[in-house]
Amino acid sequence: MSSGNNNPIGVFDSGIGGLSVANAISGLLPNESLIYFADTGRVPYGPRSRKEITDFSAEITQFLLDHQCKMIVVACNTATAAGLESLRKQWPEIPFIGMEPAVKPAAEATRSGKVGVLATLSTIRSERYAELMRRYAANVQVFENPCIGLVPLIEAGKLNHPDTIEQLKEILIPMLQEDVDTIVLGCTHYPFLLPFPKDIVPSDCKIIDPAPAVARQVARRLGNLALVASSAHQAEYHFYRSGAVADLSLFTKLPWQIHPVMEMLKG
Repeated sequence: MSSGNNNPIGVFDSGIGGLSVANAISGLLPNESLIYFADTGRVPYGPRSRKEITDFSAEITQFLLDHQCKMIVVACNTATAAGLESLRKQWPEIPFIGMEPAVKPAAEATRSGKVGVLATLSTIRSERYAELMRRYAANVQVFENPCIGLVPLIEAGKLNHPDTIEQLKEILIPMLQEDVDTIVLGCTHYPFLLPFPKDIVPSDCKIIDPAPAVARQVARRLGNLALVASSAHQAEYHFYRSGAVADLSLFTKLPWQIHPVMEMLKG
């Protein structure tokens, strides 16, 4: 039996949001080690310029490659939209997996023909998102909300908090009043708010979390590239952060070893 490739998979996000993706990957691929980088010293990415986000993404990618990562998962819709193509050009030999709002499955799932998209302003304004809309949303009506202020609440661990629930109501109720029946979570932070939106939306409204689909894509690419870890490999999970982070027990049950690396990144 092949020994497999036991190098870790690198996963990064502006903060803790991408742990929703990392958790999906570890659930599907329990023998794969993961190194997660949360850029908590510079979160949120949503209001930042494309150049800033691209530069940050390149710095973090280099950090993960220095730690022998065999694949990089850009577990951030904003970083994917701004910098994924640049990363692929800079490191053509490295497999990259990105995120994108689940516009296609939402357009296929909706019965009312009306879809809600929760995403950062940078994602909504990106060419990547515009292309998704052109390709898959021509026959549906899309209601978007940039959810300004929601990521900092999640980063602070205020999940089932009155301020967070009130903001969710302000975001979701206008969409529901327009007969939206399918809602896309277009930022990896937002799945941590489940099941709280279900207290606001009706039970027959579909909420799409893209993390499971990303995990399946990771599995496919690992298999195609012969990078799958040995079935006997004991996975390890390392969490690096560039700034403060909320209590991780709020977000994951995985045994992450936490390493602050504040000196690693530029201002």
